[in-house]
Amino acid sequence: MVNSLVPYAAMWALMYWSLGVSYWLTLALALPTAGFLIRIFIIFHDCTHGAFFRSKRANSVIGYFTGVLTLTPYDQWRRDHSMHHATSGDLDRRDIGGEIWTLTVQEYLASPWRTRAAYRFYRNPLVMFLIGPAYIFAVSHRFGRRGARRRENWNVQHTNLGIAAFVVGAIWLMGWAAFLKIYLPIFIISGAGGVWLFYVQHQFEEVYWERHEQWKYFPAAMHGSSFYRLPKILQWFTGNIGYHHIHHLSPRIPNYLLQRCHEANPALCAGVPAIGLWTSLRSFGYRLWDEEGGRMIGFGGLRRYRRIGASA
Repeated sequence: MVNSLVPYAAMWALMYWSLGVSYWLTLALALPTAGFLIRIFIIFHDCTHGAFFRSKRANSVIGYFTGVLTLTPYDQWRRDHSMHHATSGDLDRRDIGGEIWTLTVQEYLASPWRTRAAYRFYRNPLVMFLIGPAYIFAVSHRFGRRGARRRENWNVQHTNLGIAAFVVGAIWLMGWAAFLKIYLPIFIISGAGGVWLFYVQHQFEEVYWERHEQWKYFPAAMHGSSFYRLPKILQWFTGNIGYHHIHHLSPRIPNYLLQRCHEANPALCAGVPAIGLWTSLRSFGYRLWDEEGGRMIGFGGLRRYRRIGASA
């Protein structure tokens, strides 16, 4: 808590001071500030799993507070994210857990042109990592889920009030122009970074996808979630979330123990798909799930299927 929230507040003060020197310096400072916000989101994430503290009340209080900072309602996201853990890798339940829209090759080829065009638009990196995060955190999270319980909807409204208080207070202290100059780059960088982490941990070549009848929790956790080997500084800023296979195997393990659990169980972690920082960039090209080949492919790989269809 101390090494995440205190530096985040200090970086805001430093960015405000830098406005009087050079806005290029302000933009440079936005990068580590966004890193601290991602780290705060990992705290929020652990609280939704009841993992960060032993106390349920402490998880709820800190989860709500960090949810205001990350523009994410605690109760709503806790429900949605638990569904993600329960359905990750299940081809027949892709629409339940808030997964990244993923079509199989056969589904894509059988879709009308409007669906294919929408899918290609959705999968465009500019949409996925810039427009998408802005819509999710600034717009989508401001509204309750249809059919949600009263407590969940109230939590959305309380989070909105907390965000409004934060924005009004910041504008009162520094002015609206300074606030926007500071907050917008932090918001854009942290949103893109957070969505990238979620994307790359479930969108790599040999990821696990199975139909519901064959789906199993253990292989979905260990092979449907990547072991993302990051440089130590990025591992720290991202709260060890690169050990995503351990997290999906047991979400109650807090982020500060994930590495220890991975290293203490070498036999358990054998064969877990590991990707590095540079090799993870290949994930930009993975667009469709090839059920026959058991791997993710890009749009370029569709030529083979079209040739097969023409021959048939």
